[in-house]
Amino acid sequence: MNISSNLIDEENLKKLKEINNKYVEEIVEKYVKLCKPKKVTVLTGSEEDIAYAKRLALENKEEVQLEMEGHTIHFDGYSDQGRDLINTRVMLPKGRKLSKSIKTVDRDEGLKEIMELLDGIMEGKEMLICFFCLGPTNSKFSIPALQLTDSAYVVHSEAILYRQGYNEFKQLKGSNKFFHFIHSAGTLDDRKNPINVDKRRVYMDLEEDRVFTINNQYAGNSVGLKKLSLRLAISKASREDWLCEHMFIMGVHPEGKSRTTYFTGAFPTACGKTSTAMVPGQTIIGDDIAYIRLGGDGTARAVNVEQGIFGIIADINQKDDPLIYKALTTPREVIFSNVLVKDKIPYWLGMGKEIPKDGFNFSGEWQEGKKDDDGKEVTAAHKNARYTIRIGELDNADKDADNPEGVSVSGFIYGGRDSDTSVPVLQSLSWSHGVFIGAAIESETVTGTSDKAGVRKHNPMSNIEFLTVPLGTYIKNHLKFGEDVDNEPKIFATNYFLKEDGNFLNEKTDKKVWLIWMEGRIHDEYGVIETPIGFIPKYEDLRQLFSKVFGKEYSKEEYEKQFSIRIPKLLERLDRIESIYKEEENIPEMFHKHLEQQRERLKKAQEKSGKDVISPFELE
Repeated sequence: MNISSNLIDEENLKKLKEINNKYVEEIVEKYVKLCKPKKVTVLTGSEEDIAYAKRLALENKEEVQLEMEGHTIHFDGYSDQGRDLINTRVMLPKGRKLSKSIKTVDRDEGLKEIMELLDGIMEGKEMLICFFCLGPTNSKFSIPALQLTDSAYVVHSEAILYRQGYNEFKQLKGSNKFFHFIHSAGTLDDRKNPINVDKRRVYMDLEEDRVFTINNQYAGNSVGLKKLSLRLAISKASREDWLCEHMFIMGVHPEGKSRTTYFTGAFPTACGKTSTAMVPGQTIIGDDIAYIRLGGDGTARAVNVEQGIFGIIADINQKDDPLIYKALTTPREVIFSNVLVKDKIPYWLGMGKEIPKDGFNFSGEWQEGKKDDDGKEVTAAHKNARYTIRIGELDNADKDADNPEGVSVSGFIYGGRDSDTSVPVLQSLSWSHGVFIGAAIESETVTGTSDKAGVRKHNPMSNIEFLTVPLGTYIKNHLKFGEDVDNEPKIFATNYFLKEDGNFLNEKTDKKVWLIWMEGRIHDEYGVIETPIGFIPKYEDLRQLFSKVFGKEYSKEEYEKQFSIRIPKLLERLDRIESIYKEEENIPEMFHKHLEQQRERLKKAQEKSGKDVISPFELE
């Protein structure tokens, strides 16, 4: 290695050499020379190194200590509050195609642009070199990950969110089978926020399993091991016949029964994904990304890529989310981001207590009624404000969260935000029909991205933003996986957001009943009503479950409103989905078959009943 001694001292150089991997050394040498940091520090994941990153984040004011022990606050720049959907692109070699919905940039042009932007970007700053592991260590699921960054906040976040991987790199025995990520926040202002947000770039290079992300801090853009690694892993999974999914993993524990049934679930941002994984009485393995492989026992087995949660904090309150709320309001290691701080105490929207009328937030000094340069009122905390915490800090962490073999998954859940069409819960008619349901997800957008809120968007498997393979290939992989598994998981769909006259038809907590019903279906404990769109619960089963779980009456009127089949709305959705898929190449015939069959079933039901909205009682 030819890194000059004034940039990396003997101690740090020794840490690199102990890995005995020329590819790691070449990467470090290349980007030290290009980015030109004043100092290079290698972190091995030891307690001392982790403490160093935390201390550095406080010293350089990327984070500020709050009143409660272990709590810190980080503020992203005002224009850096969500995933950048415009400048996040896959670098595509000439002649290669992806789906039209996936943003790309010519690989040669993208590399040229990035290298120019990286030139000298870390001048006067410290480069931190870190080693992590995606998935449990010492596992067939493990993917080592090398991170180069000039942000101590990013390193601190990753130390919470991911397992340390220095030893995993030693076990590579010189192999280049790892992901690597190059990040720089770029030039910072007095608030330690990037000033060149207009030059924000997030580029994935599938050819070399690497990501470049620059001129940003928001963790959804800057933390390479999160959604950026998801894109790399989707490509890898497609090549190797396993699934990489934007899914939670949780254990459902029915009362009075000595069993645990594991589910995965894919929900677009702010559609109840984390709150589902955190339903009281159940256990959580992960809330965001799952690797799913065929196990030696013939079942689908899943692991959480992460060991922590980077979750939306808005509307987390003691009543609806007691477990998360407790973790966020008691002493433990938590990074808050973009909330309001007053007297070193964090406040967020919908927390169930009065919020101060002034304080400090993502816009700087704040007072009620403050407006930004465009005349838009600045909320006390951002709607996409976040918290970062280890899952092991939660009372409901599953005992098998770090099982290197993963857990056996019996059910997949696909969710979305839909105000006028979908029933609260249903089961697919088959595995392939379930794949169709997942591939046809529509959801109304919220503020988790830099996109506008309230837009109905197609989001297959809740993964469209992260796909790095053609959509047709992605769907084929799901169909094939079901064929390869001896006992394929049952597939369900949920919608917590159905409304009538502007009012939600369900309580937030009702999802516990839907979960218990789904778990019972896995074990053939509940009957169903077959409808044109899938199997729905019977009224009597739900009545008993609401009584048992919540001790409350569940009326026939509530059931009928929630589970009626709204045929015109469903047909309109099929038309929208069909028009989208007409623009895609090589979509499996099975998808088109299920779309047409569902349309025929809906029209026949409409013709037979003479109604546009059919009560579930008429379908029994």
